[in-house]
Amino acid sequence: MAVYTLAQAVHADIDIRKSRFIAIAMPVEGRDAAQLEISRLRAVHPAATHVCWALLAGGQSGMSDDGEPSGTAGRPIMEVLRHHELDNVLGAVVRYFGGVKLGAGGLVRAYTDAIASALKDAQRIEYVAQATLTLEVAYPDEARIRRWIAQHGYLLERGSHGALVELSIRLPAAELPAARLALCDLTQGQARITAPEG
Repeated sequence: MAVYTLAQAVHADIDIRKSRFIAIAMPVEGRDAAQLEISRLRAVHPAATHVCWALLAGGQSGMSDDGEPSGTAGRPIMEVLRHHELDNVLGAVVRYFGGVKLGAGGLVRAYTDAIASALKDAQRIEYVAQATLTLEVAYPDEARIRRWIAQHGYLLERGSHGALVELSIRLPAAELPAARLALCDLTQGQARITAPEG
């Protein structure tokens, strides 16, 4: 079954009974990336009353009402993300309180409407889990491996030169086994794969 994420971040800004709700939904690679984005939102909106969020990212999912009554912000955001069948997506709503209390039902509707507005025209794309493969090779093998990386459309994240050449390659996780075999073939079994990680 295909899993979908967002092609890029989407935004909406709505006013509900004098409160301003700024909704953002964006693709993220797990909880650490999501926490960085939440911290960035807090820095950009220091006067905001609440920064509520929900993260759908496989086993790293989570949510926060950030001071709103329990279940009135994070859960509604999460339900909208689920309704859109998204994964590896952070949904966040920044609220500037306008002085009129909305009540629990009103808050649920407000947070639901805000994140739904942001996702209204969002482009979904199939999510492909990525992994980083780090290997050490002898200098004569470097050019051959760099050509192989380019031919497959993988990303060379890092290259460093010491006694051996260390290369970190970003590629779809499903292609890791085939990549290991290919790299062994390219280096006559001399490549030392040190760190396959998600």
